Amino acid sequence: MSDTATPDFVGDHDVDQTTLDIIESTLSNTRHEMDRVVETTAISPVIREQSDQFPLIADAQGRMVMGQFGSAIDTILENSPFDRDDLNDGDVIATNDPYACAGAVSHTPDMLLLRPIFYEGDLVGFSSQWGNLMDVGGKTPGSMPVQATTIFEEGMRLPPVKLYKEGEFDSELLETFAHNTRLPEHAEADIKALAAGTKAAETRVHELCDRFGKETYVEACDAILDRTRAGMIDLIHEFVPEGERYTFEDYVDDDGMGNGPIKLHLEIYREGDTVYLDWTGTDEQVPGTVNFLLNEQMFKMFTGVFLIMAFDPLLTFNDGYYDLFEVTLPQGSVVQPEFPAALGNRLPLMARQFDVLQATFSKLIDGFSVAGSYGTSPNLVYAGTDSEGNDFQMLEILYGGIPARPGGDGLDGHSWWPLFRTVPAEYQEAYYPLTIDEYSTRADTGGAGEFRGGHGITKVYTFEAEGAITFQDDRAHTYPWGVDGGKHAQTSEKKLLRTDGTEEELPSKVENVPVSAGDKLVFSTAGGGGLGDPLERDPAVVAKEVERGLVTESAASDEYGVVLADDGGVDEAATADRREELRSERDEPAAFDYGPLPDDADLEERIAAERREFEDRHD
Repeated sequence: MSDTATPDFVGDHDVDQTTLDIIESTLSNTRHEMDRVVETTAISPVIREQSDQFPLIADAQGRMVMGQFGSAIDTILENSPFDRDDLNDGDVIATNDPYACAGAVSHTPDMLLLRPIFYEGDLVGFSSQWGNLMDVGGKTPGSMPVQATTIFEEGMRLPPVKLYKEGEFDSELLETFAHNTRLPEHAEADIKALAAGTKAAETRVHELCDRFGKETYVEACDAILDRTRAGMIDLIHEFVPEGERYTFEDYVDDDGMGNGPIKLHLEIYREGDTVYLDWTGTDEQVPGTVNFLLNEQMFKMFTGVFLIMAFDPLLTFNDGYYDLFEVTLPQGSVVQPEFPAALGNRLPLMARQFDVLQATFSKLIDGFSVAGSYGTSPNLVYAGTDSEGNDFQMLEILYGGIPARPGGDGLDGHSWWPLFRTVPAEYQEAYYPLTIDEYSTRADTGGAGEFRGGHGITKVYTFEAEGAITFQDDRAHTYPWGVDGGKHAQTSEKKLLRTDGTEEELPSKVENVPVSAGDKLVFSTAGGGGLGDPLERDPAVVAKEVERGLVTESAASDEYGVVLADDGGVDEAATADRREELRSERDEPAAFDYGPLPDDADLEERIAAERREFEDRHD
C-alpha cells in the first residue's frame, strides 16, 4: 500500500494550500470578470470606455477578500432600514449617498450596488460594484458643480434601499431615480450593468462552493485574509521603523470658490505591529466642493496597497490587515467633512492624500522615495444642444504626470488608477459635437531627475455647438515636488480661444462657462516630480527623449547637462564639461524640491484674486 500524502493545511485553517490557491486565483479573476461585464453592458463612456468602476468580493462578515476600493458593508447596512437578518437571496442594495456609507463612494455620481450571496440558504459573502454615472441631477450637467456649498446641490441621493428584492426588480424605484437625471437612459443602463457585475461574482462563488463545499469556501476566505495580514506584519516590521514620528504637509490649490491653499498634514509612527496615521493639523472643511469624506477603512486599504505594491506586489490586498493600522481623521476637516458639506470635486484631495502618504513613507523608509504627482483626476463636462436640436452631455476624465519612483521614470499622461483608460478621440468625435485637435505629451513638464517625472498632457477641443463647460483640475498654483535631488514638475494650465481671436486664461476649476461653435479649449495638466540628481541621468536616454519630443534640447542642457551632437547623439566631452559646470554653480540638492512657492499669505491672495477676476469676467 502506498503512503497517502498529508494535506498541506494553511496555518490553523482547514483548507490545503492547493485548494486555497485555486480559490484565491478564481476570486482574483472574478474581480476582473466583474469589470468586464460592467464595461460591455454599460453605455456611458466614463464606464464603458474609461473603466471608472470598482468591484469587490467580501465574506459573510462584510470583509473585502478581493477587490479594488475597500468595503463599507457594515456602514451601508447600519444606514439602511434593514439589517443582515432582513437580507434574502436575490436582494441587491443600491446607494449613491456618500454620507450613508462613510465615504465608500465619495460623491453623488458614484452609484454602489451591493448583493448578499447565499448558498444553500446561508449567507457566504457579498459582491459589490460601483461606478461613476454620467449625471444624477443637481445644478450642473455631470453633477459635479464647482459653485456649490452643500451636497443638496449635487444631485439625487439614494439612501441604501433594495433595488432588487428576492430577485424582483423594482422598476419604479429606478425610474424615479433616473427621472431626476439629465441622462435617464444612461442612468438606467449603467445601474443595471453594475447589478450584472455583482451577479457575475455570485455565479463564481456558487461554483466554488459547488466544487469545494461551502465550509471550505468560507474557510478559504478566512485564510486569504489571514495570509495578507501575516504578510503585512512582515512588511511593517521590515520597512516601518519603530520609535520615531514622521510628518509631511502638502496643499491642494483651492476649492474653486477662492478659498485656498488647503493644507493636508499627516503623521506616521509605529508601535509594535501597529502603524498610526494621524491627519490632525489638516485644514478644516471648506465651503466649496473639494471636501473628501475619507472612509477610514478605505484609507487603511490605500496605506496597505502602498506597502504591498512597493515591496510585495504578489500579496493580495484586502481587509485582513486593517487592524494593523490606526487612523485619526479630525471631524470637520477636509478629510472628514460634516454633513451636508459639498463633496462633488473631492478628487484633488483624494489624489493629494496619496501624495502625502507616500511622501511621509519616503521619509521613514530608507532608500525608498517617491515624488509628487499631478495631484487629482481632472474632469471635463461639455453640455448643450447640437445643430439638430438634440441635447448632449459629455463627461471625460483626463490624466497627468505620475511621479518618478525608485528605479524608474514616472508615466506620461497616466491615471492614478492603473485600470483607467483614455476615451478614444474617434469615440468622442462620433458621439459629440466636437473635434479633438490635439492630444499630446507636454514636453519638459515632468520634473528632471535621475529618474524623470511623468509629463502632463495637452488636449485641445474645438466645440462645434453652443453649450457650456464645467471642469476641475488642480496643481495650477502648487508644484508637484521632486525628491532626493529631483526637480519639481510644472503646473497645469487652461486656456479658452474664442472665435473672435480673444484668449482667456481660466482657473483650474470652473462651472458652466459658455462656449460657442468654433471656440477651442486648451486643457493642459501638470507633470510629476523627478527623483534623484538629474546630472546622474543616462545621457543616451536624455538624447532619445529629445529625439522623441519629450524633452527639449534646452532642457537637456540646462536640467540634465547633456549636450547633443549635430547628429542628435550625445557629445560626450561637451556633456562632461556642462555637467561639471552645473555642479559647480548649484547649491546642495534638496531632499524635497517644492518649486518657487510664495508664502501662504501671498498664495492665498493670489487664489482669491484669480477667482474674483474670473467671476468679474463672467458675471
